[in-house]
Amino acid sequence: MLEINDVRVVYPNGTEALKSISASIKQNEIVAIIGRSGAGKSTLLRAIDGMQQVTSGSIKLDGEEVTSLSGEQLRKYWTQVGFIWQEYNLVLRLPAITNVLLGRLGHNRTFGSYFGYFPATHRSIALDSLERVGMLHRAKFRADRLSGGEKQRVNIARAISQKPKLLLADEPVASLDPELKWQVMEDLARVAREDGVPTLINIHEVDLAKAFADRLIGIAQGVVVFDGPPEELDDTQMDAIYRFDKEVSESVETETYEEAPVPIEA
Repeated sequence: MLEINDVRVVYPNGTEALKSISASIKQNEIVAIIGRSGAGKSTLLRAIDGMQQVTSGSIKLDGEEVTSLSGEQLRKYWTQVGFIWQEYNLVLRLPAITNVLLGRLGHNRTFGSYFGYFPATHRSIALDSLERVGMLHRAKFRADRLSGGEKQRVNIARAISQKPKLLLADEPVASLDPELKWQVMEDLARVAREDGVPTLINIHEVDLAKAFADRLIGIAQGVVVFDGPPEELDDTQMDAIYRFDKEVSESVETETYEEAPVPIEA
């Protein structure tokens, strides 16, 4: 279970990206986080992943406090969290299977890992992960030869190859054509449910969020303004999430930070 309690994030320039976020995500639950650009959605995912330092509050995964982790403890935690990036984050010159195997680096402590060698057990996991998202036939294709939808499926395969305790997806279909968005979300939701792993998905497309998530969390101005099943999201709730008072919204300007690229961790 993921437990988020009164998390607050203030950037060095004084901008309050998250005011107070509290939520809990149960095993086998898919939760979609919705809200306007700059609401704090990506900041929240980075905080959960340990990439963004929190100003105050607590984040626990299966009882382990995340906000205090550093060094080797943080690297170990990253092996337990599968992160699905909007822009794929693949090494384009490498084959699909090698990109998936990169998700196993934290589990591969052999000397050969420094030279890209992975034992048969890891390769079997990688091939199985590709098969589960319909990409086994592209295993030997370089990533730069794949379409956007295929790259995102490899991205998902890499995340699930970690055998994670938690899946995080930051706008996983934002870069895809409309007809591919449904297919990729379907693959993501299916493998998450098959593995029974709690999953958080930042997403702009409310219709997709309602179709695939068990629960929606709406964030506006750094706070949770809606938390409930998709069928309870009505026009009043949508107004609170997307059409709140302009004068109030001007007090929180976070779009610069929300859209900033995140460096790849070594």
